Amino acid sequence: MKAGVIFTGTGPILVLTTYGSFDDPQFVEKLARKGIMKFIAYELEVELVRKKYGGQFEAIVNDVKQTDDLRVLDYNGHNVFYNFSFGEMGSPITHE
Repeated sequence: MKAGVIFTGTGPILVLTTYGSFDDPQFVEKLARKGIMKFIAYELEVELVRKKYGGQFEAIVNDVKQTDDLRVLDYNGHNVFYNFSFGEMGSPITHE
């Protein structure tokens, strides 16, 4: 499982996914089906996200299928942006 902040045209969202990477073509296609054609993704440590989101994290994890899945953990851009420092984020992955 991977966790990451995805910066979109409408602001950042926090996602959990079973895809192997944020540049996996199937992950990119899944975002495109949700209307996200261009993005910058930053991977986060899953345990850090678990610690910050607690019960909300557990509820979403229990809903994630074992493979090829994507769940939005937080779509409140302000909350996502200020919950994580840039130092906690991995290298950017871009798609357009």
